[in-house]
Amino acid sequence: MNRIAISPRHDWQARVEKVGLTYHTPDGVKYWDESAYYQLSSAEVDVLEKAGNDLHMMCIEAAQEVIDQNLFARLGIPAAAVPYILKSWERDDFSLYGRFDFIYDGRNPPKMLEYNADTPTALVEAAVAQWYWLQDTNKNADQFNSIHEKLIAAWKKFGVTAPGKIHLGGVKDHLEDAQTVFYLEDTCVQAGLISKQVCIEDLGFDSRTQKFVDIDDEVVENYFKLYPWEWMWHEEFAVHLKLEACRFIEPMWKMLLANKGLLPVLWQKFPNHPNLLPAYFAKDELAQAQPAAKGSYVAKPKLSREGANVTIVQNGAQAASTTGDYGEEGFVYQAIAPMADFDGNHPVMGVWIVNHEACGLGIREDTGLITGNLSRFVPHLF
Repeated sequence: MNRIAISPRHDWQARVEKVGLTYHTPDGVKYWDESAYYQLSSAEVDVLEKAGNDLHMMCIEAAQEVIDQNLFARLGIPAAAVPYILKSWERDDFSLYGRFDFIYDGRNPPKMLEYNADTPTALVEAAVAQWYWLQDTNKNADQFNSIHEKLIAAWKKFGVTAPGKIHLGGVKDHLEDAQTVFYLEDTCVQAGLISKQVCIEDLGFDSRTQKFVDIDDEVVENYFKLYPWEWMWHEEFAVHLKLEACRFIEPMWKMLLANKGLLPVLWQKFPNHPNLLPAYFAKDELAQAQPAAKGSYVAKPKLSREGANVTIVQNGAQAASTTGDYGEEGFVYQAIAPMADFDGNHPVMGVWIVNHEACGLGIREDTGLITGNLSRFVPHLF
């Protein structure tokens, strides 16, 4: 695995905008970065693919452990949501996609940082923008990327069991979310389904019919929401979720996988697994179990987004931290991963899961120790 510096395409801005990546330079900061690419071997791709598939199944087993041991409160999940999570789990409600974040340097086993299993973004750049970059620059090479085809196949599968129009939406006036929803709608249409967009703010409820409706009062039977479940359950609107009048994507059971409180459950269930880092609900537990790492850990909110409210402590001193509005539900404490370093750049490997199968890779890098929402996306090939 190598990081190779190259010259960007002379008209790269127009090219990535043409395929939907319009947020390539937010506030003048370069997000899409094709001045370099990561070159992997086919064996390294196989390692990442296997890690994604293995960890996805392990997360499902850990979620069952949360259910069996009634650990919902430990994960900060509101009690009101629990019966409906259980119903969604028992029905095996359709799950479209998710993204693992791994530390990987090509030599040591990939280490799971977290599972973005509910509202993952960086999808357009992973599925589309880097694929077209490959065709323009290295079309004889390959890429770990069948995300687009897998999404279309997944929508076809959903359409067989869930007839009706697919509504899709995220938050208003958020460019990255809007483009993610546009792209997913495109894959939905390519699957032969009928679609319509409705922002989360415009999703309504008709008390007469006890149905969810869009802004045109059309019934919403199936809704892809780029909006976190934990936010939905903390709003007044949550009372309508209890009526189960709509099929939501991602399903409610994904609240278990998208919660960083699952990390200690995973470690307890699969201790010393090569793709896991030691993780506990209390930093004292981590220190006692891992004496060699005493005073070194990463504190992460159980529920957070885009690297917010993360603190890295090394040898008792704070090495890095981010701010944000998360942490009310508590934190988990994870051992520090050996950071991959390529000329001062620290990549995080985002392995995409579509319909329960690992099918693609998106790499984001930063010169800092914490990957945030402005960390650069760099294409790859093998």
